[in-house]
Amino acid sequence: MVETTDFRNGMSLLTGAVNVITTAGETGRFGFTASAVCSVTDTPPTLLVCMNRSSSSHCHFKNNGILSVNVLGAHHQQISQAFASRIPMDERFTHGEWTTLLTGSPVLSDALVSFDCRIRQMNDVGTHTIFYCEVEAIKMNENKESCHGLIYFNRCYHHIGQQEYKL
Repeated sequence: MVETTDFRNGMSLLTGAVNVITTAGETGRFGFTASAVCSVTDTPPTLLVCMNRSSSSHCHFKNNGILSVNVLGAHHQQISQAFASRIPMDERFTHGEWTTLLTGSPVLSDALVSFDCRIRQMNDVGTHTIFYCEVEAIKMNENKESCHGLIYFNRCYHHIGQQEYKL
C-alpha cells in the first residue's frame, strides 16, 4: 500500500488548472477552489469535479444538484486563495464579479471559461465525492489579452501564457 504522504507528494507534481466551483440554492451561494476537474465525454458534454465530503458546503452541492466550473486566469490568484480559505462564504463572493447562466450557479464574469452544469451522478470514493456534471451552458472569455492561465504545480501557483509553436 502506498503511504498517503508519498501519494500527496507525487500528486503535487501533477499540474492542474485552478478552478472555482460554485453552486446556489435556497440556503445561499457556496464555492471552493479545485484542481480535480476534467472532461469525461463530449456526447453529452460532461465533466467531473471531485469534492472532499468533509467540506462544510458539500451538502449544499449535493442538495442543489447544480454547479459551475469557473476556470481561473493568471489574474485570479486572489480569488483562488479566497475560495480555498476559511473566510465566510459571503466574503468569498466579494472577490470578482459574479453573474449566472442557465442553472443559477454563480459564474465569474471574467473567468477564462465557465461551464454551467447540472449534476447527473455522484459517486463516493474514499474521502471525496465525484460529481458527474452535464454542461448546460458555456461562457468563454473573448478577451484574448487576458487568456493567461493559472495552474497549480508543486504546491505553488504558476502563470502560463499562450505561445505559438511552428512545426
